[in-house]
Amino acid sequence: MSNFIVSPAPHVHSSDSVRRNMLNVIIALLPAYVVSLIAFGWGVLIVTAISVCSCVLFEYLITRYVLRQQPTIGDLSALLTGLLLAFNLPSNLPWWQVVIGAFVAIVIAKLSFGGLGQNIFNPALVGRVFLLIAFPVQMTTWPLPKGFATSYLDATTGATPLATMKNAIKAGDASLLDQLPELWDMTLGMIGGSFGEVSALLLLVGGIYLLCTKTITWHIPVSILLTVFGVSGLMYVCGMPGAAAPWYHLVAGGLMLGAFFMATDYVTSPMTGWGQVIYGIGIGLIVMVIRTWGAYPEGVSFAILIMNACTPLLNMYIRPKRFGEVKK
Repeated sequence: MSNFIVSPAPHVHSSDSVRRNMLNVIIALLPAYVVSLIAFGWGVLIVTAISVCSCVLFEYLITRYVLRQQPTIGDLSALLTGLLLAFNLPSNLPWWQVVIGAFVAIVIAKLSFGGLGQNIFNPALVGRVFLLIAFPVQMTTWPLPKGFATSYLDATTGATPLATMKNAIKAGDASLLDQLPELWDMTLGMIGGSFGEVSALLLLVGGIYLLCTKTITWHIPVSILLTVFGVSGLMYVCGMPGAAAPWYHLVAGGLMLGAFFMATDYVTSPMTGWGQVIYGIGIGLIVMVIRTWGAYPEGVSFAILIMNACTPLLNMYIRPKRFGEVKK
């Protein structure tokens, strides 16, 4: 005889699920991924296949044979982690380094904390930052867009727009900004960098899709983008030597990818609207500090991970109102 379990109200039913949300994010990434494929050629397919397969395989093996649990690859979270990790890598990264990044992302950053819903840092970003620290030369040697004529490991490389902007600030020479690509090229994606640094426009379209499907809310991406635009605009208006116009900061680097697809991770971001706004402002400020004075030209990954660590604090002090709570 089965037990009849009664739980207290409220009872909420929804068609939402982890798998559905993960699938929405994957769909939102596809348009920008196609542009990356056109820009960088076969290396995009190779790096993505290695990253995704490695993440899925590591999650299956660890959950099945180490944790002795039912494998969780069916929820698509491992697949999405592999895709996001690939978006943060150059298309000419050696295959074995991609595998190492996937191992760090899944085994160390995700499963060592207990799996999906318990990790405190974004797994894909942990994998990316580990690779950046361990293999700085390979991780900062960016291929230029040459299409399918580009071979995997022998791609033509060059400076990214963020590197040019960093050099201009470092030298205090605004004339160096003349080396920047046309704004439209940066927006569309015909520039050097990782997958996630191309086609800011299509990443924005994907972000709007996530907003329309209610996979994410506006609080985090809007607060990040407005903070970056406001701080960079203040530097530009005040005549800071070598400061680029704010619209260049919005379309350069991985800002769009980070704002819509990485910082909005459910597990590692705050629960409340105000908490998410503060979280996004913090990310935007750290991004601009690193882009302006840091050792690296880009700071999105570091900024998100730092604010991931602040999420428990934000959840503690900015709590949602309890159901039925009467304000005293």
